[in-house]
Amino acid sequence: MIGCTRMTDASCGGEYLLFLFENSFLSQPCLCQVELDQEKGLEMRKWVLSGILASEETYLSHLEALLIPMKPLRAAATTSQPMLTIQQIETIFFNVPELHEIHKDFFDALLPRVQDWGHQQCVGDLFQKLASQLGVYRAFVDNYEVAVEMADKCCQANAQFAEISENLKVKSTKDCKDQSAKNSLETLLYKPVDRVTRSTLVLHDLLKHTPSSHPDYPLLQDALRISQNFLSSINEEITPRRQSMTVKKGENRQLLRDRFMVELVEGSRKLRHVFLFTDLLLCTKLKKQAAGKGQQYDCKWYIPLADLTFQTIEDCESTPIPLVQDEEIDAIKIKISLIKNEIQREKRTTKGPKAIERLRKKLSEQESLLLLMSPNMAFRVANRNGKGFTFLISSDYERAEWREIVREQQKKCEFSCFSLTSLELQMLTNSCVKLQTVHTIPMSMNKEDDESPGLYGFLNVIVHSASGLKHSLNLYCSLEVDSFGYFVNKAKTRVYRDSTEPNWNEEFEIELEGSQTVRLLCYEKCKEDGEITDKILAKGQIKLDPQTLQNKDWQRTVIAMNGIEVKLSMKFTSREFSLKRMPSRKQSGVFGVKINIVTKRERSKVPLIVRQCVEEIERRGMDEVGIYRVSGVATDIQALKAAFDSNNRDVSVMMREMDVNAIAGTLKLYFRELPEPLFTDELYPNFAGGIALSDSVAKESCMLNLLLSLPEPNLVTFVFLLDHLKRVAENESINKMSLHNLATVFGPTLLRPSEKDSKISNSSQPISMNDSWSLEVMSQVQVLLYFLQLENIPTPDSKRQSLLFSTEV
Repeated sequence: MIGCTRMTDASCGGEYLLFLFENSFLSQPCLCQVELDQEKGLEMRKWVLSGILASEETYLSHLEALLIPMKPLRAAATTSQPMLTIQQIETIFFNVPELHEIHKDFFDALLPRVQDWGHQQCVGDLFQKLASQLGVYRAFVDNYEVAVEMADKCCQANAQFAEISENLKVKSTKDCKDQSAKNSLETLLYKPVDRVTRSTLVLHDLLKHTPSSHPDYPLLQDALRISQNFLSSINEEITPRRQSMTVKKGENRQLLRDRFMVELVEGSRKLRHVFLFTDLLLCTKLKKQAAGKGQQYDCKWYIPLADLTFQTIEDCESTPIPLVQDEEIDAIKIKISLIKNEIQREKRTTKGPKAIERLRKKLSEQESLLLLMSPNMAFRVANRNGKGFTFLISSDYERAEWREIVREQQKKCEFSCFSLTSLELQMLTNSCVKLQTVHTIPMSMNKEDDESPGLYGFLNVIVHSASGLKHSLNLYCSLEVDSFGYFVNKAKTRVYRDSTEPNWNEEFEIELEGSQTVRLLCYEKCKEDGEITDKILAKGQIKLDPQTLQNKDWQRTVIAMNGIEVKLSMKFTSREFSLKRMPSRKQSGVFGVKINIVTKRERSKVPLIVRQCVEEIERRGMDEVGIYRVSGVATDIQALKAAFDSNNRDVSVMMREMDVNAIAGTLKLYFRELPEPLFTDELYPNFAGGIALSDSVAKESCMLNLLLSLPEPNLVTFVFLLDHLKRVAENESINKMSLHNLATVFGPTLLRPSEKDSKISNSSQPISMNDSWSLEVMSQVQVLLYFLQLENIPTPDSKRQSLLFSTEV
């Protein structure tokens, strides 16, 4: 028989015909020169196609043998005693259903055409379609080693699965007649890998026996070109995680970075997975996973690096960004904390995994929503035609990182403009499944149980000095920490002018909410185009190690970045210890002394320290961005504290010379160090209960009655402070401090219960905190926000009203 050979397939246990598939046959030039007449050529094409059909049937039986155990394994995964988890099943059988579907469609379409064979019968369109779907193999081949490794681990852990994986039955075919043919899971998983190398040989052979005048010829040529390009990309021996596909001139496209980011699309926030390759930026959307389907991406757009530009910061800031209200963000955080608490309770019960799975789904929805809603800093890229795309991120550090890595890559290589075909784009997008370094959305639910939950409490940071500057600069530093999965700016040093060795020696107290990292950015104040701008000169970060920070002593460290070294000292205090209300032994002072004692001694209705701090802030701090939120220098705050405690007559002069944030910090410290909160230990549980009432009328009656039940000094001081905070919020457009922001700052300070009344007082973990603390803090915020939002506070009797609105002796 011309052009065919009889081969034995050990996996089938029998013989089958392999028509013109092997390299040995293709390498014989004499056969390429044989002139076949029309009838002989027609017969040869049919022989080749018959061999392809036989091979396809065998291959389908191998894929079906892999699919057979998937259904029971998946069904068992939802029970209380799963053999494998859903994730393990999807890893081991990754893309097998998709491959089976592709080849089943191809076989079903090819079979009737071969059976009804004739001179004008065409099959080229089927091979062209099959070639266009080869991208599915990209992800399968890249996942192969992971799948085999996972299968081996599961076999070692589960004897029942080990037995199943060694005895997979392959359905008999005409060329595989052994009814008892069995294959191991690893053998069958290798079949698609082996199949990839055959696709090009098949097309070579079929094209050779197709006349150039036949309608199939150009279609088969196109299919062969696609297959050759694909095969060459598969055969490249490059680290799978870094390789995507071979591009022109034999250069290898490599993945440099990928992240989940929020894209602003026509005013709406959309979650994207962004991939930066050595020659292009690719923006994708993660598809929803259907049952039995592996992870897949849709391409939204891409920009070659040769065409990519950044919009200026000024242009970015001129782009209107739909901001989300702080109340909405906090409502999401409350839901997240509630669900986390519920999950922990369920883990202690014996209700089974279904209840936990439902809660985890809810948690995923809320954390995804928080990830979408929280960022508000524009990061805009554009192509050479000026079409722009806007991402929203929460950290200046991250925005600078993306700009730097793109610019570095643009300097390294000389790129030419190019465009990807639909197939190349599909192959590239399919490759992202394997190439991604960030596999899950950065949410707490995706953390392993043994991962650190982060730190809850207060971190004192001293920014000492910087060295390594080559020229005298005007330099300042800012600090960012992560909270609920995203980064927030927490503190900023003063600008140290005209120096190569700035010495700030400024201390800041930063609140941590599940934080794991501190980021430091060095900014240069400089003039560009006649305007003062803030240019990032260097940046670095440091992981917060709970073991190291458990030590109460200061920990010194150095952050090295771009040749510049910044010296820091850090000290951590957990929530429980930092917020204990300790009475002062020195009753002659004001800090740590009961408010009624201070007002009686001063013969005033509002403590003098509160009056003086408020007056100074209203004099020159109402337009200060982040007033009360931005941390003041700790040494200045301590100096003011000592001055007030010693009744220093020059305290007013000191205040005028100090940064206004230090004065705001002094006022907050006074309320924090009261031995009893302004809202009192006795009434605190009632306030917490009142704010939770759903009936608005009942809530107003309850909250006002509770407020008017406060001791007179507490009530008068609170109303005085309340009026001041409302005036601060009137300048929100300038100082960025809304009523909600102010409630967030002052709520826990004014309402924080004593240790014996706190819901989290018996925590067994002194350095980290469970989510009950977050819920308690958020309740305190809601109480203060309620009173801030009231237009006025009605009072039942004129005597109390006169107290409320008179602060004179």
